[in-house]
Amino acid sequence: MELMHGLTTITFDDEGFFFFSYYKIVRQRPRRIRLQAGLLEGAPKSAGPALGGRRAPSGQACARASRPDARRCGRFWRTVQAGLAQAQDALTRKRARYLLQRAVEVSAELGASCTCGPREGNGPSLFWWSEKKKDELLKFWENYILIMETLEGNQIHVIKPVLPKLSSLFEYAVSKADGNWLFHPSWHMCIYKRMFESENKILTKEGVIHFLELYETKVLPFSPECSEFIIGPLMDALSESSLYSRSPGQLIGSGSPLGLKLQKFLVTYVSLLPEEIKSSFLLKFIQKMSSRHWCAIPILFLSKALANVPRCKALGLEGLLALRDVLQCTMITHQILLRGAAQCYLLQTAMNLVDVEKVSLSDVSTFLMCLRPEESLGRGTSLWTELCDWLRVNENRFRRALACGSGGPPETSALNAYVRSLAQEYIKSPALERENCFMPDWFEAKLVAMMVLLAVDVEGMKSQYSEKRRTQNVLRIFLDPLLESLMKFGTNAYMPLLKTDRCLQLLVKLLHTCMLKGSSTQDDEVFTLLQNFVLSTTESISEFILRRLTMNELSSVSDLDRCHLYLMVLTELINLHSRVGWKRGNPIWRVISPLKNACIRHLQEMDHGQEPTLGTQVQRAISMAVLATLCEATERTPHLQLDCLEAGPSDTFLSALPLNCPLQRPPAWGGDSIFHCSLREESSSSRGWGRVAAGYIHHQWVCLAFLLRRYHTLIPTAVGEVPEPILPAVHMPAQTLQSALEALAVLPSDQVLPVFHCMHVLVPKLLTSSESLCIESFDMAWKIISALSNTQLIFWSNLKAFVQFVFDTKVLTIAAKIKGQAYFKIKEVTFYIGVKMHNIKCTIFFIFFNVFIFEGERDSMSRGGAERGKDTESEAGSSFENVLTEFVILHFSSTKREDHYVRICAVKFLCVLDGSNLSQKLFMEDLAIKLLEKDELVSKSRTRYYVNSQHHRVKNRIWQTLLVLFPRFDQNFLNRIIDKIFQAGFINNQASIKYFIEWIIILILHKFPQFIPKFWDCFSSGEENLKTSICTFLSVLSHVDIIVQNVPEKKPVLKQALIIVLQWCFSHNFSVRLYALVALKRIWRMCKTWHVDEVDALTSVIESSLSQVENMAGAGNAKKNWQRIQEHFFFETFHPLKDYCLETIFYILPRLSGLVEDEWIPIGKFTRFTDIPLDEGFQWYLSPTQLCELKPGDWAQQDIGSNSGEAEDQSEWTDVQKKIIPWKTDVPDLDLELVFQDRIAKLGKSISRLIVVASLIDKPTNLGGLCRTCEVFGASALVVGGLQCTRDKQFQCLSVSAEQWLPLLEVKPPQLIDFLQQKKAEGYTVIGVEQTARSVDLTQYSFPERSLLLLGNEREGIPANLIPQLDVCVEIPQQGIIRSLNVHVSGALLIWEYTRQQLLKHGDTGS
Repeated sequence: MELMHGLTTITFDDEGFFFFSYYKIVRQRPRRIRLQAGLLEGAPKSAGPALGGRRAPSGQACARASRPDARRCGRFWRTVQAGLAQAQDALTRKRARYLLQRAVEVSAELGASCTCGPREGNGPSLFWWSEKKKDELLKFWENYILIMETLEGNQIHVIKPVLPKLSSLFEYAVSKADGNWLFHPSWHMCIYKRMFESENKILTKEGVIHFLELYETKVLPFSPECSEFIIGPLMDALSESSLYSRSPGQLIGSGSPLGLKLQKFLVTYVSLLPEEIKSSFLLKFIQKMSSRHWCAIPILFLSKALANVPRCKALGLEGLLALRDVLQCTMITHQILLRGAAQCYLLQTAMNLVDVEKVSLSDVSTFLMCLRPEESLGRGTSLWTELCDWLRVNENRFRRALACGSGGPPETSALNAYVRSLAQEYIKSPALERENCFMPDWFEAKLVAMMVLLAVDVEGMKSQYSEKRRTQNVLRIFLDPLLESLMKFGTNAYMPLLKTDRCLQLLVKLLHTCMLKGSSTQDDEVFTLLQNFVLSTTESISEFILRRLTMNELSSVSDLDRCHLYLMVLTELINLHSRVGWKRGNPIWRVISPLKNACIRHLQEMDHGQEPTLGTQVQRAISMAVLATLCEATERTPHLQLDCLEAGPSDTFLSALPLNCPLQRPPAWGGDSIFHCSLREESSSSRGWGRVAAGYIHHQWVCLAFLLRRYHTLIPTAVGEVPEPILPAVHMPAQTLQSALEALAVLPSDQVLPVFHCMHVLVPKLLTSSESLCIESFDMAWKIISALSNTQLIFWSNLKAFVQFVFDTKVLTIAAKIKGQAYFKIKEVTFYIGVKMHNIKCTIFFIFFNVFIFEGERDSMSRGGAERGKDTESEAGSSFENVLTEFVILHFSSTKREDHYVRICAVKFLCVLDGSNLSQKLFMEDLAIKLLEKDELVSKSRTRYYVNSQHHRVKNRIWQTLLVLFPRFDQNFLNRIIDKIFQAGFINNQASIKYFIEWIIILILHKFPQFIPKFWDCFSSGEENLKTSICTFLSVLSHVDIIVQNVPEKKPVLKQALIIVLQWCFSHNFSVRLYALVALKRIWRMCKTWHVDEVDALTSVIESSLSQVENMAGAGNAKKNWQRIQEHFFFETFHPLKDYCLETIFYILPRLSGLVEDEWIPIGKFTRFTDIPLDEGFQWYLSPTQLCELKPGDWAQQDIGSNSGEAEDQSEWTDVQKKIIPWKTDVPDLDLELVFQDRIAKLGKSISRLIVVASLIDKPTNLGGLCRTCEVFGASALVVGGLQCTRDKQFQCLSVSAEQWLPLLEVKPPQLIDFLQQKKAEGYTVIGVEQTARSVDLTQYSFPERSLLLLGNEREGIPANLIPQLDVCVEIPQQGIIRSLNVHVSGALLIWEYTRQQLLKHGDTGS
């Protein structure tokens, strides 16, 4: 053995052995395997008895035996596996496959047994060979190499048929005798690694699903390599969110297929693991989840899979800590619902898998603190109940902490002892305490509150059928230290400050956590007990708060947070007393009045000429915050209004305070040097003085908003009405609104809400007299709203307040009346809301209600409309209805899919509009015009669009809205828009849009027959216009029975319809003829019913033609497609009048026409969503016909010349070239091949039996080149997917007029199966040009005379569904690295080979 730099060379003698070289796998370098000259080429012919026929000398045999065999070298096989699975370039992977293949071939040639031991321990060998198992080994490695080669194609339609062979590899790999691995599982993992690392995500998903399904169908022995693979490459692949998408056709709301398979796999795999391995595997699995950043979707499904693992004692403290780390990872995402669901599953995982004897209650409580109560673990939820039950079952099994004693009587459970000790330790204050300490962290208060309530609920479970008093006793034991301390608040002035803070924090957290989720607290025994305990301490707590807030005890910046805490407690006490009922002598009554007076006194004490101190400024900020809290409490609690803040000196004082006058910064302020606390969850101590000053202004506006709402009737609407203002802020609204604008300029965005509330009261009063000031208010408020992100918590409350004051009914009424600048500003704001905030379109709900739901607004708009009259169309563009028109268009043409709520609001709003109301009628007409303009704009922006694309959904919604509006249209308005509606029929649209256009045209012609002559004009618009639209107008004509219902003289209309439809029965296009025949059949039936004598001369021709169509035989797909179009829902079941309802428009037609499910709106949602009432006479909710019972069929409406981009989905009937001539009933069907032969004979060319099928080819250049090649070599026909390709300039450039001398046949891709079967029946051999597992080398294949050559698509080759139709697959031998040729080149090679062989055969015959 000779070692060289970076290269190991192992040389063998020439007797049946081989030599090879491979690169060493160097860390941090790409792994490459290089082949040298003569690599694995085998021995010379004279070498060895097997090849040369003579025995080697014994000396050579001994020398050979003494030299190393690479097949026994584990490092060699690990290098090969690295090349197969981890190499980034195709060349390295190809070299690795070559090494593997040569090793297998040489092993088969030598026949001697060979084994390469496992990597470590007693496991399966990396490679072994046995002559007894030769056939099985060759089969295994043949399939293995085939799969690895197929994966290089990176195309799912090629790889998917090979996946069953991957399953068979596992059958070969496991011994049937003892169930152990015969082949090392690392070989299988190489295949999956290649699939997981593919750039094709579909292939990655298929690989993941295939691996997850392994343990459902097979019993595989345990292997450490499999566990490592799961924790490594598999979990890396599972981090891709797109893998969890729903399958096509899967209902919304159903689970992800991959997520369900992941769940089943993990449950099965863990249950099969040995007990000694299970713990380490699950720990590594969870640690892997915490080792990287996961998106919300993968972490959700991984957590769900873990939660479904059967209960077992697999995790200890380390596992619990790992789960806590995963919980912290879930907090990164902003998707609250997914984040909360993942937290629930992770808690269930902990309850299922944690060994309680290895963790303490302290560990569990710390873990529970990582869960957010508002997102997952809220009291009253099923998860809370499940956790309580888990604690109940295991309460005495948890590991006891070293410092934890019994904590109570012997009969006390470990859980109760722990919680009691926890509460006692929490209440105790530290021995040493600083004078001005900061607020304690809320973490401990949350922990104690949660554990107390959990323990009480656990006790409630145990005493369900015993004494109920036990729960009260347990809660009392837990809360005794807290209640005892709270009772001393009012009398013990020397109680440590830290202790009072901690007690009040715990009190707040107990009340917040105890609130049940989604249910009333009246029936909650625990909340009632807690409420009674707290109420007993109200007097002591209220006296303490009064003393602390009024006696100048709060003088530092940290005391601002204490003030916030005190006000939270006071608010909770007021809420508790409101629940139980107010009584005279209530402690709260006695506290509120002096608290209010003291705060006003502090604010009145102005230091004239003296420099303010930090203490006085802090006290002023606190006093204003207290007054704001009292105002909010008074507004919520009417009982307080009798004694609190009644009209008088206090109201005058609050109203007369200078607005927006910030607290002057004290000279002693040192910024960040004054305090050094860290950011805490509910602490704002780290804010600067600007934040303090902003809070002061914010609280001032809270008080002012209360006063304005309370005395809104006293606000004057004109300047100078109040000579001597008693309440300045109320009686001088213009100055107050100007101050509000100044406040918006200085306040941060999270503090502006009370200013918006003030504007809501002031703007309606000032819009007439101070319009410019109101417009400035709209502008300033909109700038603040538009700058916010909708992920911020403050966004929604601010947006709601903004919408309420800008779109207030009084504001809209005045704006519509005076038609000033405010009107245009509101319209501008409306437009920006729709454009910039399309993802929060629920604002339309407020706008619709605020505009039209009140009769006062309707009346004012009606008066404005009546004054304009019908001849003021030019003013319609500036009418107030345009505000809503713009908004409706924005939302109906939205590209967002999950917006059913908003669309339903808009639809129901349109349904309640009154067509007799002139203003509303103008609004609907303007909306219809704008919708038609939008449709035209979308059509011009992109002539090619795909089904369910953005353009498709927009156009679909436009026509749905027009159908809803149609009953309100009169003849005069339709005269203005009828041309646009007919013009829409000429546009190439998707099927669902065509149905809506055809439907509305039928309704127009039925209701207004005077438009029928305009409809006839559509059939004479020229061939260029009609080639993509004639089927639309023929579909309308097929409902002639509905159209002529209101026509007095039906015979002329029927005669004209018959003349028009007969012309289109002669069309060269099969689909057009089918539509024409459907219309002809119905029109002729009407003619016979109404005895139209003028058409009697055509009776025999028409009836014989229809009879031929009905009874055709042997016509391939023609008869099948004729039956199919007659059974199509639009012609057989759909009734344009009876089916006119919301269900048909928004659910049935979208479903039947193939729209994505997101666009279906079930009728049940119209009844559940929104409170907008419908008129009593509104009955068109449900369809009375059988249309709702139909299922989507395989019929698709597709016109000739369509370039919608959906050629793959075209139905089979569009592709058959069989003409039906109405007046020629005796002409026999001509065989297609005879026609070809006759044509060739007429051209004087040699006859060939080769048919080249190129229907799968897309590019015109390839088709043009093939056409030229086929003509040159005399092919009998070229089959293409569409004859329109011959008009393409690129096609003509390469074909050089060959299409004029070569028979062309049009067969669409969906029709290929029938075409191939037909040709097989005629004796043709169907040959596919494709690389498959059983492909025949072109050089070894003999072409039959009747050969049909099927060429694949440029990118995807031959689809998997067509491969079973092939008789043989032929591949072209290659010597290079690139694995495929251009399809035209491949076809040309096979056409020439066929021609060459046929020339040789004919030459032999001639000789």
